[in-house]
Amino acid sequence: MSEKEIFKPYISARKKVPEFTLRALLLGLVFSLIFAIGNTYLALKTGTTVTASIPAAILSMTILRVFFRKPSILENNIAQTIATVGEGMAAGVAFTIPALIFLGAPPSIFRIFILSALGGILGILFMIPMRRYIIVKEHNVLPFPEGKACAEILKAGEAQNHKAAIMAGWGFITAILYKTATSIFFLWDEIAAWIVPNFKKTEISIDATPALLGVGYIIGPRISALMFAGGAFSWWVIIPLIKTYGLGHVIIPPSTIPIETMTAQEIWSDYVRYIGAGAVAIGGLISLIKVLPMLYKTIHAGFKELFGGFKPQHKIDRTDKDISIAWLILGSMAIIITLWILPIAGMNFFTIVLLVLLGFFFVAVTSITVGLVGSSSNPSSGMTITTLLITCLIFSAIGWTERIYLIAAMSMTCVANVAITMASTTSQDLKTGFLLGATPKSQQLAEIVAIIFPAIVIGFTIYLLNDAYTLGSVRMPAPQATLMALIAKGVITKELPFILVGIGVVFGLLIAIMRLPVLPFAIGLYLPLSLNTAIIFGGIVAYIIEKSKNVEHSKKTGILIASGLIGGDAIMGVVAAILTIFGVVGSSAKSAQPPFISLVMFILLTLFLGGLTYLGDRKPRASK
Repeated sequence: MSEKEIFKPYISARKKVPEFTLRALLLGLVFSLIFAIGNTYLALKTGTTVTASIPAAILSMTILRVFFRKPSILENNIAQTIATVGEGMAAGVAFTIPALIFLGAPPSIFRIFILSALGGILGILFMIPMRRYIIVKEHNVLPFPEGKACAEILKAGEAQNHKAAIMAGWGFITAILYKTATSIFFLWDEIAAWIVPNFKKTEISIDATPALLGVGYIIGPRISALMFAGGAFSWWVIIPLIKTYGLGHVIIPPSTIPIETMTAQEIWSDYVRYIGAGAVAIGGLISLIKVLPMLYKTIHAGFKELFGGFKPQHKIDRTDKDISIAWLILGSMAIIITLWILPIAGMNFFTIVLLVLLGFFFVAVTSITVGLVGSSSNPSSGMTITTLLITCLIFSAIGWTERIYLIAAMSMTCVANVAITMASTTSQDLKTGFLLGATPKSQQLAEIVAIIFPAIVIGFTIYLLNDAYTLGSVRMPAPQATLMALIAKGVITKELPFILVGIGVVFGLLIAIMRLPVLPFAIGLYLPLSLNTAIIFGGIVAYIIEKSKNVEHSKKTGILIASGLIGGDAIMGVVAAILTIFGVVGSSAKSAQPPFISLVMFILLTLFLGGLTYLGDRKPRASK
């Protein structure tokens, strides 16, 4: 008996309930815009995004049950499905578009819209022929952690919805107050840093923001510890070694000044980031190798269905209806032709061919990877960097080294990255729908419709944050985009410091030999230390909560509070950016308080997260 025959969804295929309704669509679109703005801010600041499905599912249940009569579970599922589009689009655009700004070719808002919208639709369409294999046939093989968790939350019913919304609200309000104090009234600084004179003037620093605390809690103690280890290794081992054994007055490229006159920040920017790039690249490659056997099965199954797409289909259960393969082919061809003929896309025919081949391959890879490790741990940026490297190496090999090809490679990578991140969110959403008994076609159409609004707002958000904080700065480092700009320019111009990249590859291999996840360590190696230091605080809280005795704790409450911290921080970050642009708030204003005040306030915020999680999940002990 097949897996499909064995499994019975929560809602039977024969039962018809409200699903793709106007109220679910509108609510999902509102959530999608909020998560798009929040995750764009987070991606540019930390190089990470957070899942939207779980908080969106809980909030949609609360709102629909409070303001409407008898909403169905499938309506809630559509609302959270649409909400995740904002998350996926934010990651895809924020990881790549700023690279064009760094390369001196800032795209227009309309161009960002075209590249992101078409890339997002392409990712959803490419995912369709893989659904029956990855999600249905491999149901017991690929766990899809976020998709399964979201389904369980939706099935849990209304009993805990009000409490969950209150927990998220506490985090949201606290983050707004905290962010207002630091970014508008400057009562204390967000970033606290101390120079260690006797240790080659390296730094100890922390970016004391609610969003980073929330990120650390959500990714958990293990991943946050690995990221912190990577940051500590780069700042407290590599930088002091370079400072100690640097060649005095000799200028060593890519730096333009002698090492002895460089600060720790300059050494990190000119040398350590390339080491981190090599580690991230090998981490992405290792992830690909691990899923190659399953990838082959997936692509094989997808092509079998693809070539049968125009054959008349027999009656199909509601829970097994996808967008027709015929429409998939026509839609994909229309997008590809549009990208080719539109001058604003900036891609020639050969670049489009690379986009199709690499895009389809990595959509398959990411669909499998999120099934294994979840969206939060999915190395989508590693896959995008690999896409960019392959493209730039091919361009360089055939002599395409002019600036126009550099911009074309980066534009193509943007479309591919949006396709990859949208395939990631689509996979999790379709898994949730499979468990609940949703109609796949309704979810797929809902996601395609929902792409339009995030594709518009994300471009404005990027330029708003750039005007207020300057992308690439310590306050808004845009780590992935900075890395991609360095790699693209370095490969095309043949100026990439391959020795430093090679050292990073070796570090990544050593981490893999120790059977530890490579990408978290590599990202920590690449990110500023201040980000990793703040993230580990959230990881420590998660560890303490998980190890607590005498009291039962579900991680769901902590995730809700952490999501509120991230959302409040992100929204106020955008508000502060607007006020900065209009001159209400100074862009370079600083607090008169000493750095330790920032650390003390962040510790109090950390205690708030841990204490509220502990009390929020506390259950009365059974009487003896």
